[in-house]
Amino acid sequence: MSVVHKIIGFAIVGAFGVFMLWGFAAWIVKRDPGRWYWHLLAALQVTIGIQIVAGVILVAIHGIHARPALHYAYGSVLPIIVLVIAHVMARDMERDQWKVFAVAGFICFGLTLRALMTGLGIG
Repeated sequence: MSVVHKIIGFAIVGAFGVFMLWGFAAWIVKRDPGRWYWHLLAALQVTIGIQIVAGVILVAIHGIHARPALHYAYGSVLPIIVLVIAHVMARDMERDQWKVFAVAGFICFGLTLRALMTGLGIG
């Protein structure tokens, strides 16, 4: 199970990197990123949920072993908070909601990268 957790972790970080770059590129060229941008966001949100379930299973089986304990915040709590805030902010906007998610993607990329690093024992 820990191998699956690692693979999903790498995929989430990579996908947030793509999501962030896609949003910023669309911002620079002043074009809407398109519907596949939103599909990627949905897939990322579902994948984070799956990753959290996998992490909870690992904790239930092996006990709390990630060091530092901030791994749990970086990988689950904080990205969820960032995405919820982005959804609330975007809901009140008339247009260009994707810009909020480009910034949220940048923040989530950093958070999930840090979660991956702490989970792998790097830094």
